[in-house]
Amino acid sequence: MKYHFKIHKEKVGFWAECLELNGCVTQANTQEELYKNCEEALNLFLEEPNDSKIIFPLPDNSLDTKNDTVKIQVEPEIALAVLLRNYRLNSNMRQKQVAEMLGMKNIYSYQRLEKKSNPRLTIINKIHTVFPEIELNYLLQ
Repeated sequence: MKYHFKIHKEKVGFWAECLELNGCVTQANTQEELYKNCEEALNLFLEEPNDSKIIFPLPDNSLDTKNDTVKIQVEPEIALAVLLRNYRLNSNMRQKQVAEMLGMKNIYSYQRLEKKSNPRLTIINKIHTVFPEIELNYLLQ
């Protein structure tokens, strides 16, 4: 899962803003440092939503990567959490419902999936059964 950041050059240093995620910004003195800061800002922004009902927009693959725009990779563990929350909320389901559909003993097991997690392939397969339209290729990009 890769989001787009627009790079802005200042008199001293750089700053960048994520085009898909309003409020996800960072700055640095060098471009190299800026790219690292973009990764950190993006992962922190997605990992810690203010509310479990927030649906982050998925990356807009129609955006062109021009000279002043770069694609920044989300950690796969965070990308999975974003995808799950996105599909669950867009399906108007509660966490408890999804946990039951996945055969989990309690809601807490499912809630861990909507945080930074690294599930086994059997869980990913069950997720795909509950949400067959989920685009797991986002995790591999």
